[in-house]
Amino acid sequence: MCDQKHHKSPEDLLNANRDWAAARLGEDAEFFKRLRDVQTPNYLWIGCSDSRVPANQIVGLQPGEVFVHRNIANQVPLSDVNCLSVVQFAVEALGVEHIIVTGHYGCGGVKAAMDKQPHGLLDNWLAQIKDVYHANFEELRLIKDERQQQDRLCELNVVQQVRNVARLSVVQIAWAQGKKLALHGWIYSLRDGILRDLGVGLEGPADLHSVFKLTEAP
Repeated sequence: MCDQKHHKSPEDLLNANRDWAAARLGEDAEFFKRLRDVQTPNYLWIGCSDSRVPANQIVGLQPGEVFVHRNIANQVPLSDVNCLSVVQFAVEALGVEHIIVTGHYGCGGVKAAMDKQPHGLLDNWLAQIKDVYHANFEELRLIKDERQQQDRLCELNVVQQVRNVARLSVVQIAWAQGKKLALHGWIYSLRDGILRDLGVGLEGPADLHSVFKLTEAP
């Protein structure tokens, strides 16, 4: 059983919150007023739920500067109403100019997709990663080190999720309307705390196969 004696209690968290709020007001008396009155983030971050990858902190952004969606293994399933609604709200209501899909090395979801063990309901969520694994099986098979193999699949998963974002109608309509909207694929290393750009960014539908391109919005 996990040793709980070093874990903070919920009451400790509430006390820490009061200290944090007081510190913010001490630095800037208008801090919460600005947050209350308007939300104008320029970024939508789609990341993993892993507690070791906090979006705001690792890129030095403050509350209100990044809109965040997180799930297991940073997925953008084309049938997930939750994720798709977040993207739509970010693009149409908030007017973000960047959507960043961020994975991380050592992702437990990616590892679970590779281990051939049953994981209950989670297996349905990981099915898309298995598809990426299958599509890149020959490349991955040649990587003999297990950790390096898993890390490469973490990268390939990010690549696929960026492509999924590009296929969304809300994204393609924004491009057709001339809105500035760039997609990015990044990966984070828990070993050194550094984010790396995987070089799979998109700023329009030009790199999409014609099968996935939608008719321009009126």
